[in-house]
Amino acid sequence: MSVKDVLASGARSYSFEFFPPRTATGERSLQEALRRVERVAPHFVSVTYGAGGSSRDRTVEITRRITEETSLRPLAHLTAVGHSVAELRQIIGRYADAGVREVLALRGDPPGDPQGPWIPHPQGLRHASDLVRLVRECGAFDVAVAAFPERHPRSADWDDDIRHFVAKCRSGADFAITQMFFRADDYFRLRDRLASAGCHVPVIPAIMPATHFDQIRRFARLSNATVPDDLARRLEAARNDPGQAHRAGVAHATALARRLLDAEAPGLHYITLNRPTAALEIHRSLSLPTRAEGASGTKDPRGTARPSGPPA
Repeated sequence: MSVKDVLASGARSYSFEFFPPRTATGERSLQEALRRVERVAPHFVSVTYGAGGSSRDRTVEITRRITEETSLRPLAHLTAVGHSVAELRQIIGRYADAGVREVLALRGDPPGDPQGPWIPHPQGLRHASDLVRLVRECGAFDVAVAAFPERHPRSADWDDDIRHFVAKCRSGADFAITQMFFRADDYFRLRDRLASAGCHVPVIPAIMPATHFDQIRRFARLSNATVPDDLARRLEAARNDPGQAHRAGVAHATALARRLLDAEAPGLHYITLNRPTAALEIHRSLSLPTRAEGASGTKDPRGTARPSGPPA
């Protein structure tokens, strides 16, 4: 089933996010991470797209390999920034040729300084809603978009933010995935605002285990996310104790995920940074079911199933 069909059925979607590595060592680590995640049979995995399109070729190649070499279903990231419409059509075609049928359409951050001025390509697109329409025109894709529980950093106010989100949905988005956030109430308020605007597209919350104080503070600043004081204090106290920091981050993320699911969130999207240990701990702590299909093996390039080994 596609993610759109899973959500339409009333079931929940569980997924994991990775990024394209730059080195051979990073590539081996990613392959191991994918094998570990494959054992819980998520509904999909995604591979991020670097600022300004900087990782375009690596992202497309890794997404292709996931399709051909594993039983995982890839959701392809695609950003408008830095690309002409012709280039975007070419990338979408490469995804289609690889068998990818789900795309996360994003305007994207500018290269260099993610918080710097956003300048559209002279032959490109200006808004994520334009990219959603383009993907729709290029083939039979399901399209996801981004949502921001604490408002997009570039939105003037909440009315502006909701207006842009609704425009993406009206352009053809099937579901949304949030940016990272750490307070359940922020997600609930976003959901209420969308309902008040008459927008009922499923919004999957993204969960990022905060296991390193400096890293999470930097990411939160870039994404306009607030780190709760109690979590910040626990991570600060564990600066020199990675084990304690890991436990604090996993405990907070597990409690957040449980509260979201209790309030009928349509699933969870785990941000792994290519290290899925914390995400897998959370997933298993929540006693979440795995899909029956595709849970026991991966495919070799010829499509023949091969054992994936004992659970991690």
